[in-house]
Amino acid sequence: MHNPLQGYLSVRDWKTRLVFWSGALTVGMVAASFALATNWMLALHGRILEASPWWSLLLAPSMLMAVVFLTRRLFPGSQGSGIPQTIAALRTDDDGLRKKVLSPRIAVGKVLMTLLGFLSGASVGREGPTIQIGASIMYSLGRFTKFPRHYVRHGLIMAGGAAGIAAAFNTPIAGIIFAIEEMARFYEERAIGTILVAVIIAGITALGFLGNYSYFGESSAHFDQLKDWIAVPVCGVACGLLGGGFSRLLIEGVRYLRPFAGRHPLLLAGICGLIIAGIGLLSGGDSYGSGYIQARHVLMGNAGTDLAFPFYKIVATLTSYFSGIPGGVFAPSLSAGAGLGADLAPLMPYVSVNTVVLLGMVAYFTGVVQTPLTASVIVMEMVDDRSMVFPIMASAFIALAASKLICRKPIYWALAEEFLGGEAAQEPESSKGKPQKSKAAESSMKRAGSK
Repeated sequence: MHNPLQGYLSVRDWKTRLVFWSGALTVGMVAASFALATNWMLALHGRILEASPWWSLLLAPSMLMAVVFLTRRLFPGSQGSGIPQTIAALRTDDDGLRKKVLSPRIAVGKVLMTLLGFLSGASVGREGPTIQIGASIMYSLGRFTKFPRHYVRHGLIMAGGAAGIAAAFNTPIAGIIFAIEEMARFYEERAIGTILVAVIIAGITALGFLGNYSYFGESSAHFDQLKDWIAVPVCGVACGLLGGGFSRLLIEGVRYLRPFAGRHPLLLAGICGLIIAGIGLLSGGDSYGSGYIQARHVLMGNAGTDLAFPFYKIVATLTSYFSGIPGGVFAPSLSAGAGLGADLAPLMPYVSVNTVVLLGMVAYFTGVVQTPLTASVIVMEMVDDRSMVFPIMASAFIALAASKLICRKPIYWALAEEFLGGEAAQEPESSKGKPQKSKAAESSMKRAGSK
């Protein structure tokens, strides 16, 4: 008869647990250190431009060319957000391809190259890269321990990604939801316990390094009267359409530029750098970096923004992604959404500006990534008012519907095709989440993995 206590008394099982817990602890430490290093790089970029804003015309193109060169030469597979690579690793049965996008080398390269991207002034975020870093750490540990195969293929990758987003945003619930809503898009019961443990350990570790904080601070958003609800559909539709447009432009732009990027990667990076520098000069420097400071000021009501700020931010983020450097779109999208909310606020003077800004953030972010629950949880962490829960979620789901009118496929699943091949990156039809793979898709994955 099987003794249920054997699993708790087994030395091998305890070694496996300790390795896994150490991995989650490492994810939290790396995420927190990454956040601190990001702030230092952004401050260094600011000090350089204090001497003269025209330095950006040299700094941006030269740094982007250097980052692209190093990425392609030393860290292939680390370019872009990192979430498409994590999705590709979840959806493929090809262990060779999985090792090309999730490894200790990728994790190191993702940190270093993203930091150099911040120094260049590129409009990127660290949250997407943190997901790939977390997944790389956990997957690498799984390869060297006695975890069951399905845990290595799905559970550990999802757990590492969830731990990464939880530590990056200091929102553990958002980490769990994002792992299920975006990276898997199916419910895998065996993996949920793994995700929970990883999120808790990584979250506590990051909390110990960074302290208890809300990512963008706390907002005084609130609904006072029934007519305030008009802001929900207005923000949901307007920002959702713009978010879907951003995703469509990014996806089509990557595909259109792929041949040129393959032949002239450094030239493309230099051109993108000049565009980023030009946008930075036009925006007074507001378009550089993640946009965290600008979004926080708008959300807190400490300062207004130029009406054109969100559009500067959108174009700068697109250009940064097209350059081929590592970096995500999470924080820039939240920043652009805050700016769009501020632009829409004068149309509804009877609604508090902070409320419209908050709804703009959740709606535009949802429009871009098409994950309404994740967006709602991240934004709700900023509000100390339970009455805002339903308006936030309503705006998110309206934005999702509006976004799908322009961009049918979620952005990260579309970008995962760069690593998987077109058919292999489609969303699973069954709730079991077993990858469906044709021979054509299999050969396409092998070609992608060999690049």
